[in-house]
Amino acid sequence: MVDFVRSHATVVVRGNHDHAVGFNEDPRCSPPYREMAKETMQFTRSVLSRDQIEYLASLPLVVERIVEDTKFVLCHAAPSDPLYKYVPANSLQWEQEMNLVSADCLLVGHTHSPFVQPAGVSMVVNPGSLGQPKTGATKACYAVWENGAVLRSAAYDLERTLGKIDRMPVSVEVRESLKAVLRTGGRLS
Repeated sequence: MVDFVRSHATVVVRGNHDHAVGFNEDPRCSPPYREMAKETMQFTRSVLSRDQIEYLASLPLVVERIVEDTKFVLCHAAPSDPLYKYVPANSLQWEQEMNLVSADCLLVGHTHSPFVQPAGVSMVVNPGSLGQPKTGATKACYAVWENGAVLRSAAYDLERTLGKIDRMPVSVEVRESLKAVLRTGGRLS
């Protein structure tokens, strides 16, 4: 997947899991996800090349781009803490975060929950997650920019993905937890 992103994406920012793999550090996940993150990070580091790991470590934390007169700022979590800050949808904190950047649109993703929300004269867009939903739905979420953000979701072959998880060399508990996240749309008990 790293090579696919490298050859197809024009802009990529480093998220907490990219950072964890790139620097062999704790991704600082919430308690229900800690053991999954630890074991999957070890697995990921074992299957990536040194070059791929260095690529993840080299990704920028914040990127600015202007596309057709719209200024975008991209970061994984929030401008005040691009890797780890957790700001949910509808939080008034987005107004403060927008004061830290000059953009028409701030693109974020850390919460894995899709939303489009005004913040002052700008907007914050979180497309959600393709691989680890936290929405209660099993579809992959993404956003498309067409004169403004449009949130979308798509079904995918869940059983095929669950089969791949079954073959991962991680503990049975982590495999079952990963599959539960996908089956329930991230609703862990």
